[in-house]
Parts: sequence; structure tokens; C-alpha cells
Amino acid sequence: MTAEEIKRVLVVGAGTMGGQIALQCAIHGLDVALYDVSAGALAAGMGRVRGYASHLTAQGRTTTAVLDHIQPTTDLAAAAATADLVSESVPEDPALKGRVLAELHALCPPRTIFTTNTSTLLPSMFAAATGRPERFCALHFHLPVWDANVADVMAHPGTDPAVVETVTAFARRIGQIPIVVGREQSGYVFNTMLNALLGAALELAAGGVAPPADVDRAWMGIMHTPVGPFGIMDAIGLDTVWKITDYWAGVSDDPRLRANADFLRGYLDVGRLGQKAGGGFYDYPEPAYRHPAFLPGEEL
Repeated sequence: MTAEEIKRVLVVGAGTMGGQIALQCAIHGLDVALYDVSAGALAAGMGRVRGYASHLTAQGRTTTAVLDHIQPTTDLAAAAATADLVSESVPEDPALKGRVLAELHALCPPRTIFTTNTSTLLPSMFAAATGRPERFCALHFHLPVWDANVADVMAHPGTDPAVVETVTAFARRIGQIPIVVGREQSGYVFNTMLNALLGAALELAAGGVAPPADVDRAWMGIMHTPVGPFGIMDAIGLDTVWKITDYWAGVSDDPRLRANADFLRGYLDVGRLGQKAGGGFYDYPEPAYRHPAFLPGEEL
């Protein structure tokens, strides 16, 4: 299969990343099935997608007609039956990803290419579970997909090189700059650097060195960026950041990662999951770091 032969994409997981991937594919003329096991999560995800589409339409970059190309569904079998490419964005748990992709293997045509949008896991951790390891690799996006348009393409040792070529061309077709990773690397290229930043920021806050707002002020004031590491984590979703941190804390038995995970858990326990929940380290839709008084540290 060539990239041009990919007509229908199945995005599994209607969270922040899944919704943005679905919209990006639709903007570039593909028909998309956006699946989630939960009707509530699917409805919330489509609400975010409509918001993204309205925002991009206001900028003259698309029209809301692209939403006609996205079909939200909780019927995995029907969505899988016509999929040419699967983009998986379920939580960062290799066993869960393996189970989901194994189910899809039984439902998708033999031609279907499987991709994972995992942020830090390695494709080889669950390649065998997919049932089609030769047609499986990572295709990892960044937020927001239409502006931070670099996509990592990462094979595992059993991936067919022709599939890597097809996925690379597909990424380019949907407006991404493909970065083909030479070997498996947790975090790919950009996320390897970003994870070091976010981990250091969490360690500073969890250890009582500085609160999240001051950590962000330090980064924003010196690097002249519009957002700091804690604002970035809010955009990613604190549940996702916690899942990644908790997983690697368990694997490595690193007490610093465990302290970071516990710090994040405190926010999750009170429903502060980040932007998508209206509050995380900051309150949304008008977070403090966007206020002119934030960097000087004046009272807001």
C-alpha cells in the first residue's frame, strides 16, 4: 500500500491527541472514524474537535465543513472494517495498547497499517501483540498537530521497511514534517528533550524548591516562550503525564520519578486534569500565565 492509497483512517482514542490527529487527517481530505469505548469520552472529544475546527476556520486555515469527514463511533468493528491506517492514542500502558491492537487485528483487513502515537513507550514492547508486527510502527504527533507539525516515524526491528516508507509519505501528505528515527528511542527526538524539561520541573515543585508558577516564570522569562513546563503539561493532560511518570517510576524504581508521580496524583485526585478539564496547574480558559502581570510576578 502507498500513502496515496490510504483513504480512510481509524483514530482510536478520542482524547486531546486523538481528536487533533482526526481533524488533521480530515483537513487533508481523508475520511476519519474517531473511536472511543466510552460514549461520554467520545462526545467530549468531538466537542473539542469542533472547537479546534472553529478556531482554525476563524484564522482562515480551514472550514467547519471538514467535520463532515469525521465520523465519531463506539462501534469498533464497523470502523475497523474499512480502515486503511489505524492511529492508536489510548493511555500509556503497553499491555492495554497490545490488547487494543490485537482486537483490531481481528477486525481490520490484512492491508491495514497499524501505528501508535505513544509518547514514551517503544513499539517493540507490544509489536507481537498486534498480530501484524511487520505492518506496525510508531507515528507520533505533537500538540497542536497543525502548528507543531513534526511527526516522528519509528520502526521496531520487525517493521517492514516498505511500511516505514508509506507511513513517512503519509505523514508528509497530512502536513507533517516526518522525522524517521534511526532506532527505537523512548521519547523519540523532541520528546526526549521535552521529557527532561518536564521531569526537572516536576522535581523542583515536588521537592519544594519552587511552586509551578515560579518554575514557569523562570523558563518563560529566560527563554521568551509563551508558556512554561507546567502550562505544557496542562495542555498534554495531567492524567497522561501521570500515566507516563508512574509507569517509568515502576519500571526504574527511581524515587525521584515516584515523588513526581505522587505530586501529579494529588492534582488528579481532585479532578484537575489540565486544560481539557478546565483546570490543572492553572485555571482555564484564561490561565494566569497569559496575563501581562504573570511574568513580573504581580498579584493577579
